[in-house]
Order: sequence, then C-alpha cells, then structure tokens
Amino acid sequence: MSMRKEIAHNEVPVNRIRLLLIVGVTLGAIVAIALAPRIPQSEAYHNFADQRSLFGIDNCLNVSSNIAFLVVGISGLFVIMSTRSRNSFVQTWERPHYVVFFVGVTLTCFGSAYYHLSPSTERLMWDRLPMTIAFMSLLSAVIAERINLKAAVALLLPLLLIGAASVVYWRITEEAGNGDLRPYALVQFFSGLVIVLIVVMFPSGYTRSVGLPAALIFYALAKVFEFLDSTFYNLGQIVSGHTLKHLSAALAVWFILRMLRHRTPTVVASMRGSAGILPAS
Repeated sequence: MSMRKEIAHNEVPVNRIRLLLIVGVTLGAIVAIALAPRIPQSEAYHNFADQRSLFGIDNCLNVSSNIAFLVVGISGLFVIMSTRSRNSFVQTWERPHYVVFFVGVTLTCFGSAYYHLSPSTERLMWDRLPMTIAFMSLLSAVIAERINLKAAVALLLPLLLIGAASVVYWRITEEAGNGDLRPYALVQFFSGLVIVLIVVMFPSGYTRSVGLPAALIFYALAKVFEFLDSTFYNLGQIVSGHTLKHLSAALAVWFILRMLRHRTPTVVASMRGSAGILPAS
C-alpha cells in the first residue's frame, strides 16, 4: 500500500467522526434556537452613540466608515478574477465561493450606509441581507477547501437562500407585530462557529492559512466594538464603537483578501481523495 493510500485509509474514520461532530452541533443549535423564546428587534438598537452630522451627512462616521467594505470588497473581486490568482485555487470551483463572498462584502457597504443614514427597522433589512451573503458564502468556501468541494458547491445556493430567508422571515414577522430574529441570529453567529470548528479540526490545503483565524479574531473584535458603542464614544467623543466595528470587520475581510493573494497549495491539497476529503492533521 502506498503512503498516500495508507494515510487516507487511517484518517478517513477520524474525519468521519469530526464531520459527525459538526453535524451534531449544527442539529443541536437548530433545535436550541427553535425552542428558544422569540427574539424581537429592539427599537433601542437604532439609537447609536455617534449621531453627528458632518459635511452634510447625517450619522457621518457610521455611514462613511462603510467605504472600507467597498474597498476590500472590490479589491477582493479584482484579486479573485486576476490571472495572478491562478495559484490560489487547486480547483476552479473553489473560486466562485469567494466571488460571492466579496460581492456580499461590497453590497454591505451600500446596505449599511443606507441604513445608517436614517437608522430604522424598515431600513435594517437592507443592512442585513448582504451580510448573510458574506457569512454563508465564506462558510461554503471553508467547506470547499477543508472538507469536500462537491458538497460545498451543492451547498452554496441553499446556504445563500437560508441566509436571505432568515432576514425576510424576520422582516415579515416584524410587520406582523411579532418580530423574530432567531433564524437570523442562527445564520450570523452559528455560521461563524461552524467556520471556527472546521478551521480547528480540518487542515488547510494552502499556505497562509493563518489569515482565516486572524479574520475570525477581528470579526469577533468587531462584535465587541458594537456592544461597547457608547463606551468608546464617551472616551473622547472622537469615534464610536459602531464605527470601529465597521473598520474591524473590514480589516477581517482584508486578512482573507491577503491570504488569497499570497497563498499557494500545500502537500495536503495534493492528497485530496476523489471525494475531496482532506486527511486530518
């Protein structure tokens, strides 16, 4: 038996256990969110600390900071579509996941800016929709690179539809007077958790893989800034936590962009089986 076949033979059961763990956690999260009380949208959410108008723009810094998403989103699309990225992907079908991801990031600039010009529940849907595109396409990209390409290709559209449906469901229930954020909360936070689990349990087939954990750290930091919006603003009324959230989230995307620009396939990538399962580290 060759070394490659021997490694694949020994590691497949381990990978199967890890896959079952992810499936189990996913099912558990779905059941938990279904049994949890309805989560309404608080009107206080729209009361951001920094409401200054500058240069004729209401809520100027919360609006203008979204330009960072436009910069990294467009830059990411240029990198993905350029000939220089040919070594960044072992398989051609790994590329579309990142195309959709950077499209979602770019659209987030416009959706979030539109919302922050006049924060309201009515406008919030357009802030959240493009973010679900980014969340779900990144999840499918990680599945493609670290677990199974065929499965990721099959999951991309359903994941995008689930993400969009979570926002539409919230909006419909909001209009009916019983707003429910549970599905959206599952999409936003659990997709991140699954990405973390996959990164921890399955090796990357590329160099520069540290870019993804770095991105996750800065996105987590963005959520901290969001939670401490007024705290940061009150330090000197220079910049609010929510503005810092936008910049930190855009920086998270930059780490992914930098990873894709400079990475190359590793030995692990060449050891993919016909099913696309990677050997465990």
